[in-house]
Amino acid sequence: MSIMLKTPAEISLEIAQRAKTARLNANLSQSGLAERSGVSLGSLKRFESTGQIALESLLKIALTLNCLNEFNALFLTPVSQISLFSPHTEKVRKRGLLK
Repeated sequence: MSIMLKTPAEISLEIAQRAKTARLNANLSQSGLAERSGVSLGSLKRFESTGQIALESLLKIALTLNCLNEFNALFLTPVSQISLFSPHTEKVRKRGLLK
């Protein structure tokens, strides 16, 4: 079990900074990335300065910057939690219990 030391806002800003670095490494201006990704220039500017962006827009930017594969690992069950000695017979949850 890990202890999360960063807030969601801090993580969002770090992701925005990494995206900006990737954009600059690809030698793209903000307007160039906006045009290629289909994300509005205003949304891109807001993302790079505040970290706030819609998920679909973030995925479009990641696709354009060749970083989309990193999103495939989100919410996967870590291998350490899967038993290698017994078959996985647990039911797949379809609803949460708490309101």
